[in-house]
Amino acid sequence: MHDIGERPEPNLKTVVYATDFSVSSRLAGTYAMYLAAWFSARLLAAHAFTLSEPAMEAEAEGASASRQRKDLQTLLSEQAAVLTSTSVKPVPVLVEGDPKEEIPRLAEENAPSLIVLGTHGGGRVERKIIGSVAEAILRATRRPALIVGPKVQTAVFPFRRVLYAAEVTPASIHAAAFAAVFAEEFGAEINVLHVLRPEDVRHPEHLSELIQRCYGPLRDLEPQRAQEFCDARAFVETGSAQQQIMKHIRERSIDLLVLGAATSAHFSLGMHTSAVFQMIVDAPCPVLTVTLRT
Repeated sequence: MHDIGERPEPNLKTVVYATDFSVSSRLAGTYAMYLAAWFSARLLAAHAFTLSEPAMEAEAEGASASRQRKDLQTLLSEQAAVLTSTSVKPVPVLVEGDPKEEIPRLAEENAPSLIVLGTHGGGRVERKIIGSVAEAILRATRRPALIVGPKVQTAVFPFRRVLYAAEVTPASIHAAAFAAVFAEEFGAEINVLHVLRPEDVRHPEHLSELIQRCYGPLRDLEPQRAQEFCDARAFVETGSAQQQIMKHIRERSIDLLVLGAATSAHFSLGMHTSAVFQMIVDAPCPVLTVTLRT
């Protein structure tokens, strides 16, 4: 994992597309295919599952795979076939186990990697009790993840306008380098948005720190590449971060939102609803999350 301030290189080896065969995951598959082709990366179409009791009994009694396993393998192969192109040949990977454990493990084993998945978000009660699978994967992985929420209607690629939501936090600063790399890689305009909170107004030094620490990676773009796209544009708004970010996305036709997310090995997912994940659910564009483990 990259340290804060270290600038990652866009040398993706593998795109791990995690699918549950739902409608929400299909659009994520399109993004996964585009990204794999762009970076000349291998595309793994992965599905993690748990055997039902009848399937476990059937496999314990015989040497052949259960109907459940065969059906899932067929669905996964069909999904991979849909994403096949002249430059991308997806590899179906069916793994038995919990998705929030198996997908991050697969990404680690094939690093440097990017996880791509879709989510329907789940209702408030559902997420409070069992959590969203996508949110659980986001919390468990050390790799960047591109998540396509339920309000994304079509796949817009390559990304031409990137929004980096900046805060004076280690997780947000860590994400700045990835925002810079993606903007440079796609020749995109990058918007840097900071939403003022009451404490920011009372302590102006926070803004100075933001400029020095968050904007630094954006200024480190190679000059010859930086000339190919617009300079970073800084915006400062006041009010609710959630509302201002969504407003900026709509008004400036943003194609990709970059957010930093902090997780803790001692934090219980079931006791928390992530503000980052709520933005993923509400955003009309994909969200690249860069996780900083604490």
